[in-house]
Amino acid sequence: MVREVKSLLHFGVVMQLKAQRYLAMVATTGSFSATARHFRVPASSVSRFIAALEVEAGQQLLYRNTRGVKLTEAGERYYLQIRTVLELLDAADEELAGNVGKIRGIVRVNAPATFGRLHLGKLVTELRSLYPDLIIEVTVTDELIDPVKEGADIVFRIGHLEDSGLIGRRICEQRHVLCASPEYLSQHDEPQTPDQLRDHSCLVHITNGGSERWYFRGPEGGLPTAVDVTGPIRSNNSELLLHAALAGEGIVLVPSWLLKSDAFKTRQLKRLLPGFEGAVNAVPSQMHLISPENRLRSHKVRAVWDFLIEAIGSPPYWDSTS
Repeated sequence: MVREVKSLLHFGVVMQLKAQRYLAMVATTGSFSATARHFRVPASSVSRFIAALEVEAGQQLLYRNTRGVKLTEAGERYYLQIRTVLELLDAADEELAGNVGKIRGIVRVNAPATFGRLHLGKLVTELRSLYPDLIIEVTVTDELIDPVKEGADIVFRIGHLEDSGLIGRRICEQRHVLCASPEYLSQHDEPQTPDQLRDHSCLVHITNGGSERWYFRGPEGGLPTAVDVTGPIRSNNSELLLHAALAGEGIVLVPSWLLKSDAFKTRQLKRLLPGFEGAVNAVPSQMHLISPENRLRSHKVRAVWDFLIEAIGSPPYWDSTS
């Protein structure tokens, strides 16, 4: 009888803790479905556990409507009380694992699609060799996700970083390289100044705002000069434009991380205007790692964060070899 009572009490504590974790994530994301995705459970389970928690508390903790969910006043007070406790429990669990020298569990990483395809496979393989008990879940998308709502631990963000309350670490300034194939240059005079690009077939990246302008800063520094360029192929995908340049279709300005060093070593592409610094914005964009602040308290997330910064290096390895 005593054993059965202890078992029931243990079961109740476990269920309550799970419900509290679900509530904390719903409070953070404002979504049952995002919480369900994070914990890899059905949304109905999240709803059922939180409803049971409300019954136990004797108060409504969440407002539910067609536009989403948010904490009630009582729910806000309850959430503030349990949040610190949950974070301490997570830290204690990981500290225990750390005492036996293990970094284990799932770390979720998100990156822009092309960058992720070209670089994260190599980085993740190296990371797994260091921490074989770690599971790395990588998602790639060109949409700017909310790491909290999507349950991402670490996100690569290219562009200007807004003040979002997230922890950000600058990796590098994004460099661009102007280049063309020898085939194209055999039929056209090689440009000697940025202004001469107006007379060339340029392969231009497009965004929702239209075609990008190219900006160049000379060796003397100062303000960049904008150049409006045109050409036979435009695309919202820089990798497609690079393939077009390799085929001799024109001149392209692409991020240095997109280039493979062998394209220059084998003379498939020639770098143009080496004395000028090119960009697609008046203010050069940067690459950052970002993470929700509470996630970096996790030993496993911090281990991946530190590895990525060290493995990419400063300057980044793609600039030192391209």
